[in-house]
Amino acid sequence: MAKKVAVVDLGTNTFNLLIATVEADTFQTLYHDKIGVALGMGGINEKRLAEASIDRALQALRVYKAKCDEYEVGEIRAFGTSAIRDAVNGDEFCALVYRQTGIRVTVISGLEEAQLIHRGVRCSYDYTRPAVIMDIGGGSTEFILADKDGIQKAVSLNIGVSRIYQQLQLNDPISKEDIHTIENWLEEHSHGKLDGIQCDILIGSSGTFETLHEVYFQQKFPNSHACIPMTVDELKNVLTHIMQSTLEQRRQNQYIIPIRQIMIPIASAKINWILKKLGVQQLLISPYSLKEGALFAPHKPS
Repeated sequence: MAKKVAVVDLGTNTFNLLIATVEADTFQTLYHDKIGVALGMGGINEKRLAEASIDRALQALRVYKAKCDEYEVGEIRAFGTSAIRDAVNGDEFCALVYRQTGIRVTVISGLEEAQLIHRGVRCSYDYTRPAVIMDIGGGSTEFILADKDGIQKAVSLNIGVSRIYQQLQLNDPISKEDIHTIENWLEEHSHGKLDGIQCDILIGSSGTFETLHEVYFQQKFPNSHACIPMTVDELKNVLTHIMQSTLEQRRQNQYIIPIRQIMIPIASAKINWILKKLGVQQLLISPYSLKEGALFAPHKPS
C-alpha cells in the first residue's frame, strides 16, 4: 500500500524537501524544494552552528513543515549531515528544531550518509558496470564505489566546499595558484582514503553536477529517472568556464542558484581534481541522492 513520506535533508549549504508517495521499490514525487540556508557559514571550521545560521535553518524548516501539513504527510524523515554532526551545539540545535517545528532530526554519520546516497542513485543506475558516486556537499563529500553486488567502498571526507571557502583566501575569479592551493588542501584533508580507487565511470549525484550540465547546455536539467550522460570533455569545458568566471558573471547566470554562485568554482576545482585522481573516462549525472534513498531506508527517529 502506498504511503506519503516527506524527506528533509538538512545539508551544510542547502536544505532539500521531497514529498512523495512510496510503494515497494517505486516512488512518485508530489513536491520538491530546496532552500539555500548556508547552515555551515560562520562556524563549521570551529565545529559550531552560528546563531544567524540557526535562524535561517528554523525559518526554512517552518516553511517545510507547513508544506508537509498542506500535503497531509504521514511521516517526516529529517536528516542532519556534516555541519550538524560535527557541531558541539548540534544536539541543542536538533532539540530547538523539534520544539519550534515538531520535526525530529536524525543526525547521521558520514557512512550512513553515503549509504543513503547510494540507495538513491540506485533508482537511476543499475550498476551493470562499476562506478564511483561523488556527492558534493558543503561540509563533506561522499565517494561510493559500487557495482551490481552493492557498495564495495564508501568514504565520507570533511572536504566540503563551505569548509574550503571559509578556510582559504581565494581570488575572484580563482587563479591557477588558487586551484593548486585547493588541490593541495584536498590531498591533505582526504588523508589518502581515495588512494587505490580507480574507476572509468563517475556518477555525479544531483546538486552541483546538475547545475554544471545546465550551464553547459543552457537549458534545464532533463526530467528523467535515469542518469544523464555528459562527456568528460564537455565537463572539463564547463569546469574551466566556471573557474574563470567572476562572482558577478555567475550571479547573471540563470542556471546557477544563489547558494551555489559563491562556491561553485571551488566545487569545480574539486571535480577537476577527482577526474585526474580516479582516471575517469565517462560521466553520468544522477537526478537522485540522499533524499530519494531515504524514502526506502528504515527510519528510526533519534
